[in-house]
Amino acid sequence: MKKSNVFKKFLSIGLFVILFFNQLIASNSVASTFVNPFIGTQGVGHTFPAACVPFGMIQAGPDTGFAGWAYCSGYQYTDSTLLGFSQTHLNGTGCHDLGDLLALPFAGKKLINRTLLNKKTEKASAGYYAVTLPDAGVQVEITATEHVALHRYKFNNVASEVSVLIDFQHGMSWNADFLFVKNIDSHVVQLNDSTLSGWVQTNMWVNRRYYFKIQFNRSIKSSERLPKRDFREKSDRIIYSFANEKGKPLLAKFAMSAVSEAGASANLKAELAHWDFGKTLKSAEAKWDNLLGRVKLKGTKKQKELFYTSMYRMYIQPNNMADVSGEYCDAKGNICKSPSVKYFSTLSTWDTYRAAHPLYTLLCPEIVNPVIESMLLHADAQGYLPIWTLWGIENHCMIGNHSIPIITDAYLKGFKGFDAQKALKAMIQSSTVNHYNCDWDDYMRLGYMPFDKVKKESVSITLESAFDDYAVALMALKMNDTKTYEQFSKRALNYRNLFDTTTFSMRGKDSFGNWRSPFDALSLSHASSIGGDYTEANAFQYSFSVQHDIDGLVKLHGNKANFIKQLDRLFEQQLVVAQHGFVSDVSGLIGNYAHGNEPSHHIAYLYSYLGFPHKTEALIRKIFDTQYNNRPDGLCGNDDCGQMSAWYVFSALGFYPVNPCGGDYVLGAPQIPYAKIKLPNGKNLIVEAKDISDSNKYVKEITFNGKVITSQKITHQMLLDGGKLSFQMASVEKK
Repeated sequence: MKKSNVFKKFLSIGLFVILFFNQLIASNSVASTFVNPFIGTQGVGHTFPAACVPFGMIQAGPDTGFAGWAYCSGYQYTDSTLLGFSQTHLNGTGCHDLGDLLALPFAGKKLINRTLLNKKTEKASAGYYAVTLPDAGVQVEITATEHVALHRYKFNNVASEVSVLIDFQHGMSWNADFLFVKNIDSHVVQLNDSTLSGWVQTNMWVNRRYYFKIQFNRSIKSSERLPKRDFREKSDRIIYSFANEKGKPLLAKFAMSAVSEAGASANLKAELAHWDFGKTLKSAEAKWDNLLGRVKLKGTKKQKELFYTSMYRMYIQPNNMADVSGEYCDAKGNICKSPSVKYFSTLSTWDTYRAAHPLYTLLCPEIVNPVIESMLLHADAQGYLPIWTLWGIENHCMIGNHSIPIITDAYLKGFKGFDAQKALKAMIQSSTVNHYNCDWDDYMRLGYMPFDKVKKESVSITLESAFDDYAVALMALKMNDTKTYEQFSKRALNYRNLFDTTTFSMRGKDSFGNWRSPFDALSLSHASSIGGDYTEANAFQYSFSVQHDIDGLVKLHGNKANFIKQLDRLFEQQLVVAQHGFVSDVSGLIGNYAHGNEPSHHIAYLYSYLGFPHKTEALIRKIFDTQYNNRPDGLCGNDDCGQMSAWYVFSALGFYPVNPCGGDYVLGAPQIPYAKIKLPNGKNLIVEAKDISDSNKYVKEITFNGKVITSQKITHQMLLDGGKLSFQMASVEKK
């Protein structure tokens, strides 16, 4: 009996020790180990599992397809076959481009156009991708630096020769036929027995030229240009064959530049002069750990995977398009030198101004000034600030000019590493001088964009422009430019001109002041397909897009009760998308609210702003439970260059920039028990959700550094001052 008790005692001690060390390991786990790049790769997320480093030019990984809506990023998790591995990809966009320099290794010399991939062997992590291709007889591993992808191919020992197909024609396309016409010209030369160099001019989302240098770690025995599949093809597909040095992997470096072949060569020499795959991978992982490790999280494995993967997605872009020398190609094709040696592109500002850029000011402030500097350099060349830039080139996708609030938000938060006078001048010019898709004459004369002249998205353009006007006014006020402040403060109220009090909706007007008729507030719009007055949304959703003047919007409804009633309707009235004009971007529905698209992202927080926090708290939990998951189908909409992910990070921490310009955050309900944030000034911010659980989704009390917060707002400066933001969670709403 005594022996039994002693055994039980030792057993309990042993279990305690095991649990203690498991907790210790979990609490000290490197943040990047929780990144799951497969989240969002199935369905509408349009993410990818490619190897990359933060803000790098390269994203090297698998392409399972290239044409159609599903393959904007070139990958769908459920696919069982593979085209190869390209070196650049777009994160979560709804349009196609990149997919440059597709490489497919295979044993022997017989061409394999598409090969099976062994899903059980497929792995991806921050800075790494690997898979085995059984038909091709090869295991593939990929890592990257900022401008260079490093591939490692381990072949079976059967074949005497091994080969790599490099497809210079490949890239993401709207449809299969467009693949043959998207390239305008190209040039490929073999410099020596192991090195290729050249360039490709391609015209997909933007007309761009990329330069490359490809280097192998052994001599090329032979090469074969494949026959053109279509007479319109301008670029080659070439098979390069090598001796199979059994037991030794074949390695390939793919260096890229937007400037020149010499730039690609310099990038290769500066970033990857060696052939050490493990060393390169460790360097990539260290870069990710530096950024992701700024937030120490406590929570479940699922919570950590979703949180750190969301952070990871935010830092894939913007992409630095400058060479290591600081040279970059501007929007007009001129070679220039960046003062900061950086030039950032992939600026999806219509999406990312809402949460991603405000989050950079808190978690990654070192890129804020260089990004704004890049915006101003773009304006020097283009004549106006970036709207949506890819590879340094404006594609004019989406509406408004949301570089403006991004710059103002940073300036008001104390970022001064750019020329503020130049920035304000660029804002004014972008908002007053006509350019593509922006006819300011009618907007300034009428106070709105008339639908008989602006054939698509007239209401949304008016609302988005009013917000930009507000941001110009704030910038001017801060800089004591009273005239500009007064002018743009007036323009910021233009949203009022499209509010129809009979339907409580933002409704289109023609140039004579007549309302759009007939009118259906649920009818969906999409500029590139079915047209309409709204951007990937309907009137019901867009009628809440007045982020800068919520109190004024409430007054237009008559009183707060009417406004809350409209909010309730939004979340309760079911929208059958197919019955109201199909729009693929309108997804993640809760009633009429569409979390899968950006115009809805701030709306759940309006309840909290207006004094009904329990409704926000319940909705945030519902969105977390239904619209995000740590699975390949875990995103309800396109990640849109990190905006979907940024919403998750902010909301997990318990606050959100409803007005993403100026530094105020509306409080919600945190969805993780504890986070410790390393702030840029060396201080720490701790966010805790006491007693959080499945049932405890409401907030009973909020304190900051021990003092009770009675409003539903916290400022950026308060967070920067550091301390503890504490939420006491409860199972019932606060009365």
